[in-house]
Amino acid sequence: MTEIVKSNGFTNESLDWDAWLDVVELERATEDQVKVLEESNVKAKSSDYYLFLVHQPDILRQRSNAFNAIMYAPGGMSRAERELGSLVVSRVNGCVYCASVHAQRFEQYAKRNDTVQQVFDNPHGSGIDAREKAIVQFSIDLTERPDDVRPEQIQALKDVGLSDIEVLDLIHSVAIFAWANRLMLNLGEPVFPDGSKAEG
Repeated sequence: MTEIVKSNGFTNESLDWDAWLDVVELERATEDQVKVLEESNVKAKSSDYYLFLVHQPDILRQRSNAFNAIMYAPGGMSRAERELGSLVVSRVNGCVYCASVHAQRFEQYAKRNDTVQQVFDNPHGSGIDAREKAIVQFSIDLTERPDDVRPEQIQALKDVGLSDIEVLDLIHSVAIFAWANRLMLNLGEPVFPDGSKAEG
């Protein structure tokens, strides 16, 4: 991360997340629960998010497989742009925790945080060029009106150079975080580095 960015309650700092419901105690986890935690993420065994989801190991396994395919698959949209779509949907939905994670990932791949600052300030109109602006606007539109995607919105992405597979990657990135945000917002809260909490 380059520098701390804070605006409107959002930050690119590393946050923790506390579940409001019981999580699986690692020492009491089944063999399959431990296995799916190890498959899911290197930090899963110490994360309330994963320790909550692993109550249903098969569902967590499917979630992790879908997430990895959407965010890490080779080809298609760049990693930075997938993270940008995820950042925007998280900002629009008010998910402080997810926004912090994807702000950091965007900065990691894009090597800058100017767009992060813009998205935190006001996602509408954010982006440093026409391509980023189109990605941001489509991510906002799909988040706010998922049942009303029109041909001209897809065409606006193609007009700035996105291929069909890149458009599909963006749709998937926004969709999985529309789901993840609602989970995070309803089942726990972000914890800031100073230990303070705020509704996510």
